[in-house]
Amino acid sequence: MEKFYIARNEDIAWQYDEHGYACAELLPGTYDGGIRNYKCFLKAGCEVSPALYADKTVILMFGKGCGYVTDAEAAYNITELSFYAPNFDRCPYTVHAVEDMEYVMSIVELNEWDRKLIAENHVYLPFFRRHSDCVRYVQDCKGPHTEARTVLGCKQLGRIMIGTTRAIGEGTREAGHPAVHQWNYCVGNSDFHMSVDHCEPVAHKAGEWSFIPAGPDHDLVADPGKEVFYVWYEQFVREKDFDVKVLPGQKLPE
Repeated sequence: MEKFYIARNEDIAWQYDEHGYACAELLPGTYDGGIRNYKCFLKAGCEVSPALYADKTVILMFGKGCGYVTDAEAAYNITELSFYAPNFDRCPYTVHAVEDMEYVMSIVELNEWDRKLIAENHVYLPFFRRHSDCVRYVQDCKGPHTEARTVLGCKQLGRIMIGTTRAIGEGTREAGHPAVHQWNYCVGNSDFHMSVDHCEPVAHKAGEWSFIPAGPDHDLVADPGKEVFYVWYEQFVREKDFDVKVLPGQKLPE
């Protein structure tokens, strides 16, 4: 497996249908662990009702343009970076574009660990959060002026986690995490550099998508005056790292 993969805007092959909707898979064939990601485009004034799944989790990450999502419970205004997860196949939903919109749709197959965790405990669905409503956190691998927010935490929806990182002139310099794969969706005015396993940095810009397989160190840092703003999207690949219950006197397995 390569150290990293990037889907650049000019490499995404997409075409609008008669309803003003376009969808193309991002980095097909780079990961076989049950997650497939798609870049979606919806023209102003158009709408789309995505497919529903009883056995898969779906996450929508709205990165550009204003609109709203409707379902049987509510209407959710998208005026900034926002996130939506439907209630599996129990509640149809529709995405409406007020402006031209761009978003990423991730479809996650549930394995036995996901099903177990979701049956025990999960965030209320349908789930919607605007970026400004997400909780801020502090992490020692990020610059002192770097803003980080949590969208979905560990065990809130199976093995996936979502958060954001945003800064001007700094960013993240992180030691590798062998238990977690990471995807990055560049939003805002992103214009920064990514380096994986201390290799030569590569440019990363708004609208692009990247995948860093679990393990190597990675830096996502902007030059002075430039913005780094990305959604990090992670999946645990070693179930023992998040689903082990330790009784008094016991130790975690190696």
